[in-house]
Amino acid sequence: MSVIDETVFEAAESAVRSYSRSFPALFSTAKGDCLSTADGRYYIDFLAGAGSLNYGHNPDSIKRALIDYLGGDGLVHGLDLATSAKADFLDAFREHILRPRGLGYKVQFTSPSGTNAVEAALKLARLATGRSTVIAFSGGFHGVSTGSLAATASGYFRQGLHQTLPFVTHIPYPQTPLGDFDSLDLLRRLLEDPSSGVDKPAAVLLETVQGEGGVYAAPIPFLKQLRALCDRHRILLIVDDIQAGCGRTGTFFSFEPAGIEPDMVTLAKSIGGYGLPMAVLLMKPELDVWQPGQHNGTFRGNQLAFVAAATAIRHYWSDDAFAAKVRKKGELVADFLQRRVTGPLGIPVRGRGLMWGIDLSDVPGVTAGKVSRLCFEKGLVIESCGRGSEVLKLLPPLTISQVNLSLGLDTVAASLSELAGDGTIQS
Repeated sequence: MSVIDETVFEAAESAVRSYSRSFPALFSTAKGDCLSTADGRYYIDFLAGAGSLNYGHNPDSIKRALIDYLGGDGLVHGLDLATSAKADFLDAFREHILRPRGLGYKVQFTSPSGTNAVEAALKLARLATGRSTVIAFSGGFHGVSTGSLAATASGYFRQGLHQTLPFVTHIPYPQTPLGDFDSLDLLRRLLEDPSSGVDKPAAVLLETVQGEGGVYAAPIPFLKQLRALCDRHRILLIVDDIQAGCGRTGTFFSFEPAGIEPDMVTLAKSIGGYGLPMAVLLMKPELDVWQPGQHNGTFRGNQLAFVAAATAIRHYWSDDAFAAKVRKKGELVADFLQRRVTGPLGIPVRGRGLMWGIDLSDVPGVTAGKVSRLCFEKGLVIESCGRGSEVLKLLPPLTISQVNLSLGLDTVAASLSELAGDGTIQS
């Protein structure tokens, strides 16, 4: 390989780039739970492609399936044609994901970014109900294209477009940086008061575990009661499982512990199995009121993603063994954070499965960005999230080894202690 001139990024790439600023290195290869750079440095990965690499980098079983498919000149681009790769994915998804959970969703393939799955869900909810308003929640992140951005709460992403984002009413999430909130009572008042000023919505959209908003998990009773409230008022319930789904919280769907069945579910990120672009909308059959081609996209048929996704589902989800391992690792993380972070440093943590946040908002002079940078210097890639990037987010591959999980957690604890453990702050 020729020598790479790293100045090309500053000279040619837009200023919108972000991860390369947080993790300034020239990455070249990756395997499992580690990244490596062109000059031979190795980093444990607690970012996992922002949740797109639940099965790690280049998992062997999926890589072999992709190589074999390409070696046989399998169709790569297929629009929404009927293809063998798509059929194989649908068969695997129905057999190992939907049927064991008693779900009868129809599957819509949208353009490959998660924001388009949300766009499709909002469009379909309005089409099916004849209503326009959508209820979303503070702290929610659903994408940055115009329709999904209307439901995204962050002012940072909405800059310059506020006046073009209509028909979404935001209410506080049940857990926020300002404390717990009775979101259900507010929603009831909005729905049952004919003079509330809020039109009856087509849908309620939420993440059951907010990622970008700061790793806040909706309580199980809240989800059960929200489902009942939506049923009572004939409002569709849409769960955005783009980051929290595909096993991230310890079950394939994040809403499973609540025993609810959303009317629609959006999936992207790790549904592609190998970090390949893919997004889907799941809908109850009676909601499938689309006309042919009414919502489309040139790259809604990513055949390589179908191959990878089908292989991942059969390899990891043919029984509950993989999910049980994720839950076990999640318990280990929770125990570690309690012993090494909350206990000695008094820093609150929260999360489920292998999706955790360390909240540094009340630690004077310490930011998640500072901790992330120090972790990077020590060989760990980990990002921040939250309203003001005040939360350090742990998002390792679900397949991470026990050794690297422990090493990564030790690095986090050491960095926190170095910055805040003795009450003094280092710049």
